[in-house]
Amino acid sequence: MNNEEVKEVKEEIKETKKKEHKKENKELIKLQEEKMLLNDKLLRISAEMQNMKKRFEEELSKSYKYGGEDVIVSILPIIDNFERAIKLDDSDLTDELSKFLEGFKMIYGNLVSILNNLDVKEIDCYKKEFDPNCMEAVLTSHEEGIEPGIVIDIMQKGYTYKDKVIRVAMVKVSE
Repeated sequence: MNNEEVKEVKEEIKETKKKEHKKENKELIKLQEEKMLLNDKLLRISAEMQNMKKRFEEELSKSYKYGGEDVIVSILPIIDNFERAIKLDDSDLTDELSKFLEGFKMIYGNLVSILNNLDVKEIDCYKKEFDPNCMEAVLTSHEEGIEPGIVIDIMQKGYTYKDKVIRVAMVKVSE
């Protein structure tokens, strides 16, 4: 082989190496891009898992905190009925009915005591300013000497359980 042929072969080898190097660089760049995409995807999935865990823990905490809410809400109409029965006029009752009413009062007192121990509170709204967050205006009426927007009668009591309104008060509001 002469010098020129050797040069040509060397040039061909250089060109082949350049092409291979370019090809390797392209593959390397492609692999780096794939790695970045996979890392990004991994970070997103990890963040989503952390968010799901946090939501699950919050729901579990809420479930523990307000676990008895359904039972309490189902007891409230019974409390209402006891209050209606207790409002009966004692003077017209016979001794037997009066004793029966005394039993009602004892049962009512026990139920109210249990609800208080469970942190169930009656919403105090009589003669207070109307609050749509815990009250529902069922009736309105014009009353002399009372400012508009003040609760003048309670049709049905409202209750809170811990810090949550479980039943709004149905009220009559001055206009």
